[in-house]
Amino acid sequence: AITGDSVLLKFEKAKCALIDSLRRVEDIVPQSIGCQILEIVSELEGTVFSLDLLEKQVGDEMITLLQHGRKFDDCNDNNELESFHQAATRLGITSSRAALTERRALKKLIERARAEEDKRKESIVAYLLHLMRKYSKLFRSEVSDDNDSQGSTPCSPTVLGSFEDGGSGGNGQAFERQLSKLSSFNFKPNIRRSGQIPIPPEELRCPISLQLMYDPVIIASGQTYERICIEKWLGDGHDTCPKTQQRLPHLSLTPNYCVKGLIASWCEQNGVPNPDGPPESLDLNYWRLALSESETANTRSVDSVGFCNLKGVKVGPLEESGTIEEIEGKEAENEHPCVQEEVSELNVLERYQDLLSVLNEEENLRKRCKVVEQIRLLLKDDEEARIFMGANGFVEGLLQFLDSAVREGNAMAQEIGAMALFNLAVNNNRNKELMLAAGVILLLEDMVSNSNAHESATALYLNLSCLEQAKSIIGSSKAVPFLVQLLGSETDPQCKLDALHTLYNLSTVHSNIPSLLSAGIVNGLQPLVISGDNAWTEKSIAVLLNLAASQAGISEMVSACGLISDLASVLDTGELIEQEQAVSCLLLLCNGSEKCCQMVLQEGVIPALVSISVNGTTRGREKSQKLLMLFREQRQRD
Repeated sequence: AITGDSVLLKFEKAKCALIDSLRRVEDIVPQSIGCQILEIVSELEGTVFSLDLLEKQVGDEMITLLQHGRKFDDCNDNNELESFHQAATRLGITSSRAALTERRALKKLIERARAEEDKRKESIVAYLLHLMRKYSKLFRSEVSDDNDSQGSTPCSPTVLGSFEDGGSGGNGQAFERQLSKLSSFNFKPNIRRSGQIPIPPEELRCPISLQLMYDPVIIASGQTYERICIEKWLGDGHDTCPKTQQRLPHLSLTPNYCVKGLIASWCEQNGVPNPDGPPESLDLNYWRLALSESETANTRSVDSVGFCNLKGVKVGPLEESGTIEEIEGKEAENEHPCVQEEVSELNVLERYQDLLSVLNEEENLRKRCKVVEQIRLLLKDDEEARIFMGANGFVEGLLQFLDSAVREGNAMAQEIGAMALFNLAVNNNRNKELMLAAGVILLLEDMVSNSNAHESATALYLNLSCLEQAKSIIGSSKAVPFLVQLLGSETDPQCKLDALHTLYNLSTVHSNIPSLLSAGIVNGLQPLVISGDNAWTEKSIAVLLNLAASQAGISEMVSACGLISDLASVLDTGELIEQEQAVSCLLLLCNGSEKCCQMVLQEGVIPALVSISVNGTTRGREKSQKLLMLFREQRQRD
């Protein structure tokens, strides 16, 4: 119900793709089959997908419920109960068995979201599962799900962030970047050796007050705190996270209603009253002094007085006094490996922040070059570093550095900056999107126009062109003539190969074909078709195949002097995959064009086609047989 619009869009895209594919083969197959395909296309075009009105209404109500669920007051709880109960009833979840099936389905969705590391999706499904558990008693009998007992392990608390792309202050991006993966916590009560009073899981307690949170909020570091505690901390002039000591890019607070719901569930299951208000007294001085001492010492060793060393402080039972009990040193010593691991992580985060500070604040370009080179090396093989840096302002910092290098005409700095951005974008679409939004394409245009740092610029173009939404942006920019020009230049072979692969990516978007043709791509590809290098030949013909998807591309290729002859020679001398591509391309060119058929036949391709129809790849055999049939039909007409 919630994702109905998304599902509808997927169906529409699949329908359009199917219609497009059928139209491409309509003129290739025999006329009788073509007529049948035309009927199918007409039927598809008349097909209209629509959502069930009841499910759409329920979906809209659930989205509204999710958006307003962050308030957590009594009035909201009542509205929440009513909305969820109505939605469940309309969807037919009116029995214990139906509720059980729904809960199990939600758990599977959580597992899938974890496997995909989709924190936003995980938090949404976790909240829905919480609602299902909390309110299923309204429409189920005494039968209960064993998996929903206190031994269940709901997902780690994460932040939903904004449901809208705009967000406020970029909070959604900050919350998705949690480097330290929170482990699932168990709802079984922790029992003290001296009594039977349950102690809340660490994830549900504020790291400052060490008490169950009444109004949990999340800050830019991804940590969750009691609102009043973190507001006082920030109000005292601190701009770091009390737990990780990471410098905060902004001081925005976002309600963490997922954790709020988990706290309510834990209290209900363990017979503990819900917190009815924030802590009455805050002993923040102790934490402030500890952190100050840690910063003064400028060390992150296990013996320093940072927040991690306060692991020996544990919360006592939830009594009215809210006292804190200190554990003796021997128990604390057992936690040193964990402390060392956290300290090591803090060292890394601190180093990243130092690099960013120099990158943004240093005016000397030479010093900034050294920092950018360090960043490039750090990003080379570290996926987590890419995630962290992308979410913490390194994209903007590196682009500003590259802009300075271009304005000053420093070719070496331009190369270093472009390759740092390249490493930051490897296997990370989110960072690519940030670069596009920050204007990297315009900056690259200036770079290739005013310097000779072509290799690094081309590599970055190639990396960005792997992102679907970047293809049309690059295809409409000055990058196209630059890349086509590289194909015929005496430049580094790797740079030329990068340009070819980039042009292939751009050619997969139909709207880019006119700009590619006007830039002279056919003439640029022609020498590469017969280069004798398998990598060049295969990718060049692949680009030609994409160009042949348009009538303008076919006309340009047929009129190109010698191209038909070059493709025909590949039928005789190429590898199997190259032969397959060449015969596929010739079939597209010859279909519906008697002139092209005559040109191909004049090259004496019949023996090669017969050989491919017997010894080629499966697709090559199929295409060669169709081309031979096309020639046979034309001779019969003549």
